[in-house]
Amino acid sequence: CGLETADIEFAWTREAAGDRGTHLGRHLIQSFAVGETTPEEAHKIGMELAGAVLGGKYEFVLTTHVDKDHLHNHLIFNAVSFVDYKKYHSNKQSYHFIRRTSDRICKEHGLSVVVPGQDKGKSYAEYTAEKQGTSYKAKLKTAIDTLIPQVKDFDELLRRLQEMGYEIKQGKYISFRAAGQERFTRTKTLGAAYTEEAIKERIKGVYVAKTKTLREDKKIRLVVDLENSIKAQQSAGYERWAKIHNLKQAAKSMNFLTENKIEYYSDLESKIADIMTAHDAAARAVKEVEQRMSDLSLLIKHTTTYRQLKPIYEEYKKSRDKEKYLRGHESEIILFEAAAKALREMQIKKLPDLAALRKEYSSLNDRKSKLYEDYRQAKKQMQEYGIVKKNVDSILYPSQSKAREQER
Repeated sequence: CGLETADIEFAWTREAAGDRGTHLGRHLIQSFAVGETTPEEAHKIGMELAGAVLGGKYEFVLTTHVDKDHLHNHLIFNAVSFVDYKKYHSNKQSYHFIRRTSDRICKEHGLSVVVPGQDKGKSYAEYTAEKQGTSYKAKLKTAIDTLIPQVKDFDELLRRLQEMGYEIKQGKYISFRAAGQERFTRTKTLGAAYTEEAIKERIKGVYVAKTKTLREDKKIRLVVDLENSIKAQQSAGYERWAKIHNLKQAAKSMNFLTENKIEYYSDLESKIADIMTAHDAAARAVKEVEQRMSDLSLLIKHTTTYRQLKPIYEEYKKSRDKEKYLRGHESEIILFEAAAKALREMQIKKLPDLAALRKEYSSLNDRKSKLYEDYRQAKKQMQEYGIVKKNVDSILYPSQSKAREQER
């Protein structure tokens, strides 16, 4: 809502809901490390947080303060929803959801997250490096995976990566370098799904995996190949594998391949590509549904306000003593004019049917829940198959695995 009308809009929603609770609103503070971001990016992150936490159902005001050593956002939102008039429930569950959401958004922008039990924020790369041994390559892959569902074309992806602090070098192969990174990383070294051509296809939603061409004598069952590699306990490859992983992990990977009927390495690559495509599609669909729900919630709000206050505004226009009438109905007239202006900006010429809008909103909410489940499932599968492929590569191609470890 607008800064000029926020207090009136908050009060009007509470009155319409018949709310007499003690909490008029809620207040969140989101802080950033010194020198890590700009006021513009901090405000953008705050808007993303508001959208994710409030779901377009609560009026809010967001301000980004630059008066301290560190930038910080103040998010103040109504305690009552203007869509269904239900109160916002603040508890431990909502607190942890807000924290996880803020951390996720900051991670997507390449900023610090606060690690529980630590006195200061760590960059996501530092945190995950300690937890999982990740690298600049892993961070770049995460950034690309996150942005693909959000952008319209490859140029926008490059622009967004630059905003996240990546330096770009274009030539035969496109390369990126993060802040603090010594050498550029060619995206083609991240995997088949990260070449320039593959990224463009993923943005368009038409990506198809291009599997490795194997010699016929090498096209043997993957599990058998793994078993033979592990049995070669005297080989340097096995010794290297034993230092990095344990046999339990190897056994788990083989069981996973058997259970999922993956016989060849090319099958594994194809499956990962299919999951990645499903992940990108689900993420893109969620964004589209959320945007439509946000637009609908505002349309419902402004239409409701317009309909309810139009009689008062018409009386005001007809009154002989407009100043006197205004003194008695100032809040209502301000809200009506704000709603009328918003509807004009939305290019609404005829007031829509509120029942139809609410029905569509409810239907979209159900669809969003289903899409979120698809997205979570695809994300989980991406992680599972990623671990399995890493284990498989460590067994079958130990020299390449060693090179990757040294590169980190």
